[in-house]
Amino acid sequence: MAEIRIQGPEAALENPTLVEGFPGVGLVGKIATDHLVEQLEMRYYASVHCEGLPRIGVYRSGDRTARPPVRLYVSEEHDLIALQSDAPIASQAVESVADCLTGWIVDQGATPIYLSGLPAERDGEDRPALYGIATGDGGERLEAADIAIPPEDGVITGPTGALINRAAQENYDSLGLVVECSPQFPDPEAASVLLEDGVGPVADLAVDVGELTDRAEEIRAKREELAQQMQAIGQDESSQAQPLRMYQ
Repeated sequence: MAEIRIQGPEAALENPTLVEGFPGVGLVGKIATDHLVEQLEMRYYASVHCEGLPRIGVYRSGDRTARPPVRLYVSEEHDLIALQSDAPIASQAVESVADCLTGWIVDQGATPIYLSGLPAERDGEDRPALYGIATGDGGERLEAADIAIPPEDGVITGPTGALINRAAQENYDSLGLVVECSPQFPDPEAASVLLEDGVGPVADLAVDVGELTDRAEEIRAKREELAQQMQAIGQDESSQAQPLRMYQ
């Protein structure tokens, strides 16, 4: 049965922002969301049981607690919800997961921020470029945060693309942040740009990203296996942005 199951007390939220962190190219969305949950000390809020999600238990070193692979965390202080995912989403499950989550997001009156990487080869000293897209009236928040418009046509695939597709169908407010990132390896630097130049200004958050850049090599090593899995499963299952001409 598809459902979002609250774990613990209901959160008192007014006009919440939801940050999505499904694994994708460069793992930028996942790294950014994981960092957000840790830095803001967000509490475990709900387990996600959408049809097609892997039926596995996830545990952490130094902790006996096992949890589902897709979870929601909350910070009432920041009026924020974060979706954390520890497993790829199979292509046949992408639509059902998007439907399941979209219904809950709309019911909460939340404005989602969907995160995606755009594979790009760049000089090591160049700061990854960040672009913003939107549905409904979400573009107003991007304008207020001075986030650039994409310079070329493109698509976003995987579960993140399916969520944006549903938002466009329903014409409710949502934002998509697209950052240039490594096409092959976990990219903490690109994830830090998502947080510092995108999520922070849009959601009015002050997020310290120093740990992401200081521990970049360690983070890459820890996330390497998942990044290889995402690369192997192909564009339909891996959330990523790409030029429209490559998709056609």
